[in-house]
Amino acid sequence: MSAISSWVGGKLHRLLGDFCDVHRLGWVFPADIGYQCFQGSDGIVRRPDVSFIRLGRLPNEHLPDGYIAIPPDLAAEVVSMNDLAYELDRKVSRYLKAGVHLVWVINPDLRIMRVHRADGTVTALYEPDVLTGEEVVPGFRCSVRDLFPPQAAREDGRGSRARSESGVSLRGEGGSNPRLRSPEPRVPISTDPG
Repeated sequence: MSAISSWVGGKLHRLLGDFCDVHRLGWVFPADIGYQCFQGSDGIVRRPDVSFIRLGRLPNEHLPDGYIAIPPDLAAEVVSMNDLAYELDRKVSRYLKAGVHLVWVINPDLRIMRVHRADGTVTALYEPDVLTGEEVVPGFRCSVRDLFPPQAAREDGRGSRARSESGVSLRGEGGSNPRLRSPEPRVPISTDPG
């Protein structure tokens, strides 16, 4: 995970964790927690960058010593330079099939995020937009812009990773990961017929 992706994951963990602590909504975990709750995937463990389990879902609110055997209510993945689009799509699909209600995929390089819901709808959010916890984390709101480091810090950090050891540019057009680059619509995407 890159420094920027790690920073974004940490920022989201802090914002979501502080909100859930104040409002006593549930447990917010950083990237090192493992979930082993994927049917038909013998022993597969997933580690979302940030996750949330609402109060009342863990027996006696007891945290297990090992992996958590139930799906989180919310899972967030922060895109890194090495992530492939199809691998992220597979992760999102597995989370939703396992019973995760809300999946956030945050792309620090493009400064956008996608909200995937259990009903199959997907919404793209951009810096001016507001991210909400919807019914999963009621009352949670933050500006998408607040999840990203200031532009100057982002641009300064790019120079050091702009070329690989062989001298080949890793940035692609505009500094984004070419493997994840796709035309981005400027309107929310929804499969909701209503």
